[in-house]
Order: sequence, then structure tokens, then C-alpha cells
Amino acid sequence: MPAPRSKKISVVGGGPAGAVAAALLAQANHRVALFDEKLAWEKPCGGGITHKAIASWPFLSQCNVPRNWVRECELVSPSRRPVSFRLQQPIAIFSRRILNALLLDRARTAGAEIVCQRITQIVRSGDHWHLQSNRTSWESEYVIIAAGARNSFRKQFTKAFAPEDLMITAGYFVPGHSQLMRIQFLPDLHGYLWIFPRSDHFSAGICGKMNDKTTSELRSLLKRELDVLGLDYSGAQFYSHILPSLREETFSEVPVDGEGWAFIGDAAGFVDPITGEGLYYAMRSAELLTEALLANEPERYRELLRQDFLPELELAAQMADRFYSGTWMGETVLERTIQFTAASASFRTLMSDLFAGTQGYRDLRRQLYRTLPRMLAQSLATALSLPTTQEQSGSQFAAKISPPADGCKVLEADGTAIRAGD
Repeated sequence: MPAPRSKKISVVGGGPAGAVAAALLAQANHRVALFDEKLAWEKPCGGGITHKAIASWPFLSQCNVPRNWVRECELVSPSRRPVSFRLQQPIAIFSRRILNALLLDRARTAGAEIVCQRITQIVRSGDHWHLQSNRTSWESEYVIIAAGARNSFRKQFTKAFAPEDLMITAGYFVPGHSQLMRIQFLPDLHGYLWIFPRSDHFSAGICGKMNDKTTSELRSLLKRELDVLGLDYSGAQFYSHILPSLREETFSEVPVDGEGWAFIGDAAGFVDPITGEGLYYAMRSAELLTEALLANEPERYRELLRQDFLPELELAAQMADRFYSGTWMGETVLERTIQFTAASASFRTLMSDLFAGTQGYRDLRRQLYRTLPRMLAQSLATALSLPTTQEQSGSQFAAKISPPADGCKVLEADGTAIRAGD
């Protein structure tokens, strides 16, 4: 087949989604310009790369840049009950500045032009786009928006996300090193506090729904918990960022592409509404859009998303409220989940698979039936709205928490008991 005609393509936004799209399109001999006024910059988000992402893009494990391989995870319930377990597949935790720089270098090497300027205006003229910065202008046949959830161009192409579809993240970078990743749930918070150990510091942060908590409120909660843990954040720079956390209906109602344009990554809302994980979906959406463009079928982008990860994110959006505020067997879902993680070796394996990204939500009901007695599995699946188809302080942070001894009865509910090591 003849090679496709080279097109002028503009990518607005230099994060992981934009950088991957620019690299792939430039490799295919398209004339690509990527625009970002910050380029590689730091974010409070943890920067964790799951095993699923590493398996999809092996260069993330082979590249010669600093990152920390984390093999231990500690979960802490709203009542401060901790449980620690080993991850069967380690998570690579990058500084976001280093990760972005790595991906931008790959785009530059592939032939993309990297422009450190802020695009202030995008105007359609016939079958072309005119992009304007505060210095100069460019012409493009196709525009890819990868500039985050609250980019200034959303209203021009589609509509802005509502506060109910957004999450605030806030955090500090504090000195320290560890192989233990900590995730703590707090009462009445649709979100969580994290401490991710990077190569030379901790990313300590918190996230919550924008329509529920202000940045100031989240910051106060974070500072309180860091004080409990004894982490010194005095003098540390404070960071805040906005992430998408879409409702189920938003995924289906808000378009992500149109004539001559498309959104990818955070700009399209592709973040897990439960975990806040978006790096895999940023890079994968860039791949799917590139696949459609290289086939000269840009209209297939939405279809490819539907065949790939979009149903998974929609199901996560359906489950999110129940996960954070639902009840199960007389306790919150969060309390029971951590209780079962402490009590059951098979449930810890399931949790490890969820962290690795190898266990999806669509198959979760079936895996629960394998992991738990039937009544308990059915009860939890119902509490989370899964489809029928297919008392301690944070001072334990630096220590491993041993699970109960095998054979010890740890839960009784409605006549059913589960024993450690099941």
C-alpha cells in the first residue's frame, strides 16, 4: 500500500499523553509540533507506573533514569486500621518531571518539534487550524488537545467538566526513602491520602472531589496526617493540581473528538474515578488515536476507545460512590475491604492484582467468587454495584504489619466466618 500523505499535526500539551502521541505520529513521518509552556514539570501526583503499563511500554523499565521500585503496600482504613502486604508485581514510581522529560525526549528523537510556548488561541479556517501563541502562529491539519482536565480549549470543542467530574490533588515533596507505599482512607473523604516513595524523596499528597472539599480543607487534612506520621514538611513546596474523576454519564455524553480534533489523556477525562490512576490511560489513548489517524480513519477513535478501556472506566465511575461511602455487612466498604485484606491471603493476592492493573473491574465479580465464600462474594459485589456478568495510628508507616495467624477467626457476620490464610 502507498505510504499515507504526511500531515501537519499539532499537539497542545506536553504531558505523557501528548508526548506519546507526538512520538508515534512523528515516527510515521507526519510533521508534528508539540506545544507546552512548561514542558517537563513537577506534579503532586504520585507518578506510579503499574505493571500493566510497564508490560505495555517496556522502555519504562529499561530507561536509564531515576525511579523507585516499590514492592510493599500499606493500606489504612478510616478507623486507622492498617494492613501491609507484598505486591506480586512492583510499581515503578517516577518523579513526574523526570517521566515527562523522558517521554518528551522520545518525541524529539522521533522527529517531533518541541515548542516551549503556550498556545492561546485555536481557530478553524476551512480544513485547517490556526494556532496562536504570544510569540507566533502555526497552521495545522489536525489538532490534538492533551493539556489537562481544565484546559482553556474545552468549551471551544465540547464543554467544560463540572465540579462533580473533577478531583483536587494537593501535596508536598518531603525528604525520605522507603520501599513501602502507603495509602490511607479518611472518614467522609471521597479520595485518599498517599505517600509514594520516589528515588530521593516522598510524594506526600491527598485527593478529594472538587464538589466536596476545597484545596484548603484537603491541605489541612494532609498536614494533620503528616504530623501523625512524623514526616517533616516544613519548608517543603506545596503543590496542587486538578484531575478528572468523571461520573458515568459524563463518559457517555461528552464527546472526545470531532472534525479535525481530538482529546486524549486527562483532557479527555481518562482517569480511573476510584484510584485516580491516569498514566496508563493517557499513554493508551494516545496510541489509540494514533492508530485511527495512521489508518486515515480518525472517526474510529471513539470506537477503539470503546473496544479497549472505556467500559472499564465507566464501570469504575459507577462503583466509585459505593466504594468510598457505601456500607457492607454493617461496616463501610473501606473498613471491610481492609479487614479482609488483613485476614485472607487470597484476598491480598486479589488486591495486589488490582494495584498491578492486571485485575480489572469488569472481571472483579468472578474473581471475588473465586476468592471468598459465595455469600460474602455476592454481598460485596452487590455493595459495589458490580454487574452480574462476567485500631492503630499511622505510626506503623515504616514497619510491616503481620497478618493474623493462619486459622484465626477474624470476622463473623450472619453466621459466616472467614479465617486468615483461606
